[in-house]
Amino acid sequence: VPLTDTMSLQRCQTEWGEIDQEYQQLQETHKVYRQKLDELTNLQATCSSAISKQRKGLKDLRHSLRKCTKTSDEKETELIKDIQMQIKDKEHFFFDMEAYLPKKNGLYLNLVLGNVNVTLLSNQAKFAYKDEYEKFKLCMTIILMFAAITCLFLFNYRVTDEIFNFLLVWYYCTLTIRESILMSNGSRIKGWWVSHHYVSTFLSGVMLTWPEGSMYQMFRSQFLAFSIYQSFVQFLQYYYQSGCLYRLRALGERNQLDLTVEGFQSWMWRGLTFLLPFLFFGHFWQLYNALTLFRLAGHKDCKEWQVRTEILPSNLCKIPCFHIEYSTTCRYIHPCLVTRLLSIQSLATSS
Repeated sequence: VPLTDTMSLQRCQTEWGEIDQEYQQLQETHKVYRQKLDELTNLQATCSSAISKQRKGLKDLRHSLRKCTKTSDEKETELIKDIQMQIKDKEHFFFDMEAYLPKKNGLYLNLVLGNVNVTLLSNQAKFAYKDEYEKFKLCMTIILMFAAITCLFLFNYRVTDEIFNFLLVWYYCTLTIRESILMSNGSRIKGWWVSHHYVSTFLSGVMLTWPEGSMYQMFRSQFLAFSIYQSFVQFLQYYYQSGCLYRLRALGERNQLDLTVEGFQSWMWRGLTFLLPFLFFGHFWQLYNALTLFRLAGHKDCKEWQVRTEILPSNLCKIPCFHIEYSTTCRYIHPCLVTRLLSIQSLATSS
């Protein structure tokens, strides 16, 4: 056997010995990992059981305190109120604890994903998923804006409209799934915000199935122009809200899983009031869309049963959408304005 071949074989044997030794260590490490995983699963079950027990105990205690309130004097009433406040605080803590524990998915996630555990166990994983959600939303907002511009100004074809409307359906469906996962991981997303996206999914589906005809063409330009404006406002909101949220999170005033949202909330008052005219204009444009659809439903040329069937449900959803977004914006603005006016009055009085 040549000397070079012998040296090569010896090198291979040495490498094999090192690999085999590392493999033995890997087996031991994996064994420890499996043991720790079993311990973690048992701890999760213990914590979940303890939280359920605490919740049941607090529920019974709350019921007993209500009975005591009827026969208590002033001092006892104060004590009862103090206990009730502490009970409410504990419920908030339970919500934060459950964000790190496996839980059953809601109806929507069960229908879409099945009974899959979607709980992310570390803060880094939760924030990474939330950050990826924000980037997806920004990217899709830009794509949808340019797609609407293309459909409105370049291609007046049914095929391009169908592609745009299908993209809207897919986008809103994906948003609802991702938001449900974020809620399972402790994100305090408002119920109206998620409901708004369910309604948007339905309305996009209505536009997708709306047959070609004079009624469709009458509403087409208005709808595409609204889509462009909506995407533009959402881009502005993301750009400025993300910076505002970053500062507030650094100061410890906001949760790591708080999202940029459509609309106006109390934390946006500092530095984001310039968005209000854009938001109100968008809300009233949405109302105008609803009124236009009502008018089209009673048009003499509206004879297709599909159009009547699709316009009316669409309209009935657009008006609640306008009402929810408009009232939510006003609800957050009112206390901020009152606080601002009171502070101005106090300064004027002191001077």
